[in-house]
Amino acid sequence: MPDELDRRPAGGGDFEREALVHLDAVYRFARTMTGSESDAEDLSQETYLQAWRHWQQYTAGTNCRAWLFTICRNLRIKTVRRREREIVADDAEMENLAAAALHAGLVDSDPMGQFLDAPELAEVVRREVQRLPLEYREAVALADLEDQSYESIAQVLGVPIGTVKSRLFRGRRMLQQSLINYAHDAGLVARPGAAPQ
Repeated sequence: MPDELDRRPAGGGDFEREALVHLDAVYRFARTMTGSESDAEDLSQETYLQAWRHWQQYTAGTNCRAWLFTICRNLRIKTVRRREREIVADDAEMENLAAAALHAGLVDSDPMGQFLDAPELAEVVRREVQRLPLEYREAVALADLEDQSYESIAQVLGVPIGTVKSRLFRGRRMLQQSLINYAHDAGLVARPGAAPQ
């Protein structure tokens, strides 16, 4: 029996042209989900193996990138045997007010935007995204790092668009708070109420 990878996949479209071009994006998503380079490599490889095996289920010309993200996410969930928990915002208006207050505090203490010019900011953002709970990390990674639409994210995560928006809001709020705390701790931004130096 010939090796499975030696055969061309069945189904519409060209696997190399439609799927392999997204290898870097799938790896980045896997890296964000796992927090580990080696785990991300394994997850990416398994994602592509599953995509190859099930290529006949892919409809040529559709959003192959989202299809691959879905496979990647489902494999990750299966691997860690976690069940997704739904967290519903109790009071969205209070969340909005809190986020606005945080933003205003940052603008007041760093009007020149020095924090945004800090050379370590990209690494800090990557680290803080990794620390988000999985359901928020997935949404933030797909929206803000992989530039996916709400509809695409809903498809990948298998949840309604309203849930995507809620997770993005809360995930971004947590990320914002973490970044502001980092800026305060690093001395890049003065703490609210602190005397000017």
